Amino acid sequence: MIFTHQSPAAKSPAARLREALHRPELARAMGAHSPLSARLAEETGFDVVWSSGLEISASQGVPDANILAMPQCLDAAAGMAEAVDVPVLADCDSGFGSVNNVVHMVRAYEARGVAGVCIEDKQFPKLNSFVEGNQELAPLDDFAAKIRAASQCRRSPELVVVARLEALISGCGMDEALRRAAVYEEAGADALLIHSKRTDPEEVYAFRAAYRGKLPVIVVPTTYGQVTAAELEQRGFAMAIYANHALRSSIRAMRQTLGRIYRDGTTRHVEGEIAPLKEVFDLQGMSAMLERQDRFEEQGRELAEAGR
Repeated sequence: MIFTHQSPAAKSPAARLREALHRPELARAMGAHSPLSARLAEETGFDVVWSSGLEISASQGVPDANILAMPQCLDAAAGMAEAVDVPVLADCDSGFGSVNNVVHMVRAYEARGVAGVCIEDKQFPKLNSFVEGNQELAPLDDFAAKIRAASQCRRSPELVVVARLEALISGCGMDEALRRAAVYEEAGADALLIHSKRTDPEEVYAFRAAYRGKLPVIVVPTTYGQVTAAELEQRGFAMAIYANHALRSSIRAMRQTLGRIYRDGTTRHVEGEIAPLKEVFDLQGMSAMLERQDRFEEQGRELAEAGR
C-alpha cells in the first residue's frame, strides 16, 4: 500500500473523506505527526489520518499553542498525505490568523493533497483545549467569516472544511455551542467537530441530540476514552478522532527502551521487544524502491542496446 498510485478515474482523497463522513458507519481517524505514523495508522485499518496539531508540536518539542508557523504544520500534513492512500484531515488550529490567513491556508493545504482542513473557533494564538489557560472563543462573526472564506476560496468543492466548536471547552455552554453550529453550517462548513473535556460522553451526546442541522458531527474521545465506536455510531456521530494516542504510546515505549539500554549497558534485553529492522525497511518501502530501481535500470540497458 505504500507506493501505490491511483488511476485518473479514482476518487480524490477529499471525495473519499466526504464519503467517509456521510456513510452510515462511524468513520475512525487516528492522529499522526509524520509519514511513518500515518502509514502505521493506514496499515492498522483506520479510515482517515488526522494530522494532529498536538502531535506535530510535541514532535518538535514545543507546546501546542501556535508556536509552529503554518508552513511547518503544512509540511507535516503534506508529508502524511504523500505517504498514504487514506485521506488526511488536517488540524489547522484557529486558521493561523485572520480571514486572509485562512484563504492562504486553505489553498496551500489543498494544493499539497490534504483532503480536509479543520478550524477551531478560538482566538489566535490558540492554546491546547486540555490546558488550563485562555480558552476564549473568537467572536462569532469573525469565525463565521473564516468558514465562509474557507468554503468559497477552495479551488475544488471536494475539499472538506470542518468547523470545530470549542464552546463546551471554554465554558460557554450548550446553547452557545448550538448557536454557533447553526451559524457555521450557514457559513458553508461541511462538518462540525464538537469538543469536550469531560470525562464522560454525556455532553457530546447532549449536543448531538439537540443539533438539528444536516452536517455530519465529529467527536474526539480523548478524555472519555471508555466510549466505544459502536456507541458513538449508535448516537449518530459520523467520525471519531483518536487524536494523540499514537504519540503518547510511542513516548512510553521509547522511555522504557532507552531506560533499559542505559541501565543494562547493552541492547540484548530489548531486542526481542522492539521492531526488527525489516519492519522499518518495509514501512520505508525499501523492497519497492529496489524493485523499481532494478526494473528501470534493466529497461535503460535494453533501450541502450536497441540504440546501438
